[in-house]
Amino acid sequence: MAKRSIKKKIEDAAPSVDELRGPSPNPYTNLLIADIVLRGGSFLVKRGIEKGLLGVKYAPGKAEKIIKGRTMGEALIGTAIARIATRSVPGAILVGGGMLAKTLYDRKKGLAAQAAGEDKLDAMADKGEDKDGVIHES
Repeated sequence: MAKRSIKKKIEDAAPSVDELRGPSPNPYTNLLIADIVLRGGSFLVKRGIEKGLLGVKYAPGKAEKIIKGRTMGEALIGTAIARIATRSVPGAILVGGGMLAKTLYDRKKGLAAQAAGEDKLDAMADKGEDKDGVIHES
């Protein structure tokens, strides 16, 4: 009897589908708002993680410049690869295998790979300075 009364109370407390509404009475608008909020939130989390990873080795200002120095193509390629990895198991295996292969290749190259990566990040930081309007001498 006690289980039945608890279940009944839960059912009574749960809102019906008609009662569940967002900020707008139009469900499409609510879906659009949710999409924008989720994408904006994921962008902020992504930016924070990138700064955190770069901040281990670089000053926060330089990390910000590196992030700003990415080209649109680099950002789109990263987005496309992430989308491939999250859409299917074969995509995840392909992308994961590619990342593993690149990591092993970089480890084999050792200091040469490290120097090449640091050169690339320095170039991105220089581009990030240009985007801020700061003029620097070459």
